[in-house]
Parts: sequence; structure tokens; C-alpha cells
Amino acid sequence: MIEMELVGVRVELPANQPIVLLKEREGSRYLPIWIGAVEATAIAFALQGVETPRPLTHDLFVDVLQKMGVELAAVHVTDLRDGTFFAELQLIQGDRVFTVSARPSDAIALASRLDEVPILGAEDVLEEAGLEIDTDEDGEESVDAEEEVRQFRAFLEDVAPEDFAGGD
Repeated sequence: MIEMELVGVRVELPANQPIVLLKEREGSRYLPIWIGAVEATAIAFALQGVETPRPLTHDLFVDVLQKMGVELAAVHVTDLRDGTFFAELQLIQGDRVFTVSARPSDAIALASRLDEVPILGAEDVLEEAGLEIDTDEDGEESVDAEEEVRQFRAFLEDVAPEDFAGGD
């Protein structure tokens, strides 16, 4: 598994389809994952520190985990099948470890509400769906932020969720 960082949520135009964008911590690959509008809003709110008058679903789930003494230890993006991403929550309660299947969007929305929860991506998922951004000889990205966004938008114009389906 490869450690990823949450870059943010973007909207793919013209379809207005939200995407959560992850990036390798020690690499140059980005992983775009199509998500729903509700989950995109939940992640964006967490990243921006927006507090709602009443808890959103992901806030509620975090509260329940904490009340039960369960720690979210990690989020794993484990698979990509037929254009659908899969994830798992790694949970710890005392000396017991649990793995729970989850949508990546929900798992990332939970992780974004907690401190220091690593998001890890399977190498084969990154190989299949990752987007490479070039780096220079110093290991720095060779494009500035605006160029990176332009390249990502160009990528999105030419790709559809079906493109991530496993081929023969």
C-alpha cells in the first residue's frame, strides 16, 4: 500500500461530476476518484473546517466511533473493478482489529474529520487509474499549480469512469 494525501475535491466540467483527488506522498501520481455530491460536500466542509449546526452523517459516524472507543486507524483504497473503486476502514477497539468495507468517498470523508488517519492506495489501483505528473531532477513538480490544474482538466476531458474498467 502506498501512502496518499488528500489534495481536495474538484468538479469535473461540463458534467459537474465531483472528484476527490489523492496524491502519493512520496511520488508524483494522482488518483482521481469520482464521488457523489453529498460526499464531496462532506469532504470539502471537513477540509475547510466548516461546522454545521447539526452533525452531518460522517460527523455522526465519527462521534459514534469515539463513544464506542473505536479508532479509525487507516483508510485503504483497495481495488478498482468495472470502473468502481473499493475501500476498507481499518478499525481498532482495544486489542481487536476490524476491517469494514466502505466506499472510498465515505472512508475519505471520515478520515478528513480525524487527525492523522493515513489514506493508503493499492499499487495496482494506482497503476490502473493513477495520473502521472512530471517532476524535475530535484524531485519537484515541473509544473506550477495552474499548469497542474490545466493538465488535470485536460485529462478529465478525455476520460470517463468506464475507462477505469479492467480490460482483457
